[in-house]
Amino acid sequence: MAGLIKREDIDEVRSRTDIKEVVDGYVTLRSAGIGSFKGLCPFHDERSPSFHVRPQVGTFHCFGCEESGDVISFIQKMDHTTFSETVEHLAGRIGFELRYEDGGSGPSRQDVGRRQRLLDAHKIAEEYFRSQLLSEEAATGRQYLSERAFDRAACDHFGVGYAPKGWDQLLKHLRSRGFQDEELKLTGMFSEGNRGIYDRFRGRLIWPIRDLTGATIGFGARKLYEDDQGPKYLNTPETQLYKKSQVLYGVDLAKREITKNRQLIVVEGYTDVMACHLSGLGTAVATCGTAFGADHIKIARRLLRDDGSGGEVVFTFDGDAAGQKAALRAFEEDQRFIAQTYVAVEPSGADPCELRQHRGPEAVKELIDSKRPLFEFAIRAGLKKFNLDTVEGRVQALRASAPIVAAIRDSAMRPAYSRELAGWLGMDMDEVNRAVGAAAKRARDGSGSGQDRGSRPGSGSEPRPQGPGYGPGAAQEPQAPAFQRPDVRDPVTRMERESLEVVLQQPGVLSADQWQAFYTARFLAPVHAAVHDAVRAAGAAGATPSQWVESIRQEVPDPLRSFVSELAVNPLPANSEESLTRYCHGIMNRLFDLQITHQKADRLGQLQRMDPVADPEGYQRIQRELMELELRRRSLRQE
Repeated sequence: MAGLIKREDIDEVRSRTDIKEVVDGYVTLRSAGIGSFKGLCPFHDERSPSFHVRPQVGTFHCFGCEESGDVISFIQKMDHTTFSETVEHLAGRIGFELRYEDGGSGPSRQDVGRRQRLLDAHKIAEEYFRSQLLSEEAATGRQYLSERAFDRAACDHFGVGYAPKGWDQLLKHLRSRGFQDEELKLTGMFSEGNRGIYDRFRGRLIWPIRDLTGATIGFGARKLYEDDQGPKYLNTPETQLYKKSQVLYGVDLAKREITKNRQLIVVEGYTDVMACHLSGLGTAVATCGTAFGADHIKIARRLLRDDGSGGEVVFTFDGDAAGQKAALRAFEEDQRFIAQTYVAVEPSGADPCELRQHRGPEAVKELIDSKRPLFEFAIRAGLKKFNLDTVEGRVQALRASAPIVAAIRDSAMRPAYSRELAGWLGMDMDEVNRAVGAAAKRARDGSGSGQDRGSRPGSGSEPRPQGPGYGPGAAQEPQAPAFQRPDVRDPVTRMERESLEVVLQQPGVLSADQWQAFYTARFLAPVHAAVHDAVRAAGAAGATPSQWVESIRQEVPDPLRSFVSELAVNPLPANSEESLTRYCHGIMNRLFDLQITHQKADRLGQLQRMDPVADPEGYQRIQRELMELELRRRSLRQE
């Protein structure tokens, strides 16, 4: 049974993973000062680098788009993996065996090793298939691709290859690379007969199917020859790596564009994905031999950041009966999205590949631009089932359509579609409104949710909270405090920020006395005060150097986490270790000098309010404290 990864193991993985080494796999970094590196941000388009990494504190931050975090969150954001998947991946990378809470378990070292062998076999197989596309035997395959306007560069980009006709060509190749038959049986690339295993894909064009990280986990094969008795398309069967209900072809190439544009286009085949991407629609993906289902939606929502702040999913289907059926099946899953869902159907029945082939890239874009809301498509398709020339048919059609209108996310659009429905049916508007209202009431009574789909927080199935404290007359939930970025043109504010940069980036510079002085310091800017409180909390909790910045990030309010990362990576003005130490000490001494100024002002105020005759001892005590503070100030200025 899978369990929660032990917190100490997560911290160990984080501390033992070099964030620079990981980021280097995605971003070209160059030095930006002592212990700091920068490059072009992978999360937004930019021409000059504003993305900074500081390995010593294990943190990244972009000064352009404000993305920030540690090595775990970096991988999560880049590869769209869950927290547990990311930690397990990084643990495997450093050979660390994780422990789980409550007797749960994750992948064992043996499982991780087996999985890696399967991935290695797929990588080698992909390289083999790609090389075979250039062979004399593959001429028919190259012709097929050429006729569909896919050139050599396109094939290279999508990794298209060719499986030779022989029964054991790939088998021999992988055996020669050290793989045993028992391992190869687990890959799904081979079938088994009386004489042992043999190649599953023979005489076919091959498309590699990759996961979100870009690792090849299976293949799709298209038949080319008339004497091939197999299906037109043949995919890898279910394996440890390949679960067709959880795979989207092209997602490795599309994930950046999907996240950036908040759009996902779902097409039906490998060549359709290629056609869309080559037509400038880089958000296209395809399912692999199965309908677009719940597991696909989980992937899509992670990529879209499907949180109610926008985004769209566009399904493309052929105009035939099968395409219409697929669209309606997609509509059944629509409730799981917050993003708006659409359908784009080409009346001629042409798919994106055929549109690009015969009418060019613009025709593919026009298809997507012609999208209609999926609920509209579902309504119109449902109306075709009834004879609208009869009263009975119109009433039946209204009963079938009213629940669809009632379920429209955008409450402002419901009246508009009620009017459309009335027009399509040729019925009185009041009658349609009553039917839609009744359908909405049935939905509320049946599910306990009267919530607008446009404002739902999750998948659409969560009930609206009931009872005291909720509803139109309820008090508003307390809002998180608003933090305004301080104006660093003010010398005091700038000094506060610089001292926090030192504490986050170079905590080892401070002595025990300096730490005590820092903890008792008073920060005037609210943002700086909140970070100062978080530093004290992290220190009190015993955060280790490897956990230092992340612990502080977890202590501040959510809106300030990016600000903490910014402080942790902002380059310090030093070009050597000696000058770095000198700078840090200088900044901290300036902070303590300021605190002494605050303390002296407090004491002087007390003196002004005191009567030296009534309380001579107290008056003398404060004078002594003022003297001690001044001596301390002079001492700091001499350091």
